[in-house]
Amino acid sequence: MTDRVHMRRAIELAAHGRGTTSPNPVVGCVVLDASGQVAGEGFHAYAGGPHAEVVALRAAGERARGGTAYVTLEPCAHTGRTGPCTDALLEAGIARVVVAVSDPNPTAAGGADRLRRHGVAVETGVLAEEAERGNAEWLTFVRLGRPHVTWKYAATLDGRSAAADGTSQWITSPESRADVHRLRGEVDAIVAGIGTVLADDPRLTVRRPPADASPAGDDPRLAVRDPADGPRLAVRDSAGGHPPSAAPAVRPPLRVIVDSDARTPLTARVLDDQAPTLVAVAADADAGALAGRTEVVRLPRRKPYGVDLAALLAELHRRQIVSVLLEGGPTLAGSFLNEGLIDRVVGYLAPALLGGGAAALGPAGVTTIAETHRLEFEDVTPTGPDLRLTARPIPVKEL
Repeated sequence: MTDRVHMRRAIELAAHGRGTTSPNPVVGCVVLDASGQVAGEGFHAYAGGPHAEVVALRAAGERARGGTAYVTLEPCAHTGRTGPCTDALLEAGIARVVVAVSDPNPTAAGGADRLRRHGVAVETGVLAEEAERGNAEWLTFVRLGRPHVTWKYAATLDGRSAAADGTSQWITSPESRADVHRLRGEVDAIVAGIGTVLADDPRLTVRRPPADASPAGDDPRLAVRDPADGPRLAVRDSAGGHPPSAAPAVRPPLRVIVDSDARTPLTARVLDDQAPTLVAVAADADAGALAGRTEVVRLPRRKPYGVDLAALLAELHRRQIVSVLLEGGPTLAGSFLNEGLIDRVVGYLAPALLGGGAAALGPAGVTTIAETHRLEFEDVTPTGPDLRLTARPIPVKEL
């Protein structure tokens, strides 16, 4: 039971790195001293910065010797932008390491075995399912060789995303729309289709929260910075101090427009200078004018949507895009779902009824009830007067 309590705290800490660690995973660590008292806590705050184990060990200092470290992901055994975490644990004199999830990255894996060879007791699999959910984006990126895709939509209770005349602003509340910006701020790329661009002319950028809005709540152990100033660094040391973070500025998500026939207007707001934009066109499209305004990638043409969506995700993976927020219209969402390329669904449901108009989801390969895409709810949270529903597709083997 004690192991689960401390691992759950490590998972909570890891979540504070969401949106700032890519292409690295989110990781949390709790260090106990030899008597079993918490001596240090930390999380990985940004790529290139100290890993969670190092942050927690620095906070613990000499109290770490003979103690236990709880880590949400197997400590790395290789030198990348920083040194191996296994070396830091060994140098600190940690006697026992408890790991939630083994590292699937062959480059970094092997940390548990290295620690065992040096006499450290290692246990794995503690709260593995919870830790995997918290690190789903990076684990998908490594295991499947493509970004993790979250489909976000807003709809009325009868599943309509727009009225019969095409109007859709605003179905949901200001609170829900603010929450969408939080989602956008946690991903590497926002994907939309040309239909959305032509109908709504969105910017697909992130509005950052005010400087005094603390995503860490009232926890005095977390040093919080405005996201516009860079990621935050969490640590608790024996004196209760908070070291400053030297994190780089948060980069805006890449805007990706799926536009098979290169119809994006040169005046579209997604082509402004607020964030980088990539337009994905079919290989045979005339995209000369667009190429003069923004980056264009050519992909194989494929029905029903016009470009090969798996090839698009492979291109984004090559660019180290770990997580994607799909904000396209119903046709694009249906195509992603039909191809098994959606890993999570976040729906904002407003207490309203339209009785007609556009559905939130287009054709998704379902012709009979037996082919229904089944989901499992992970969270139901009010956002103002609305409900935010979070669910994940159930793999076929689990049905």
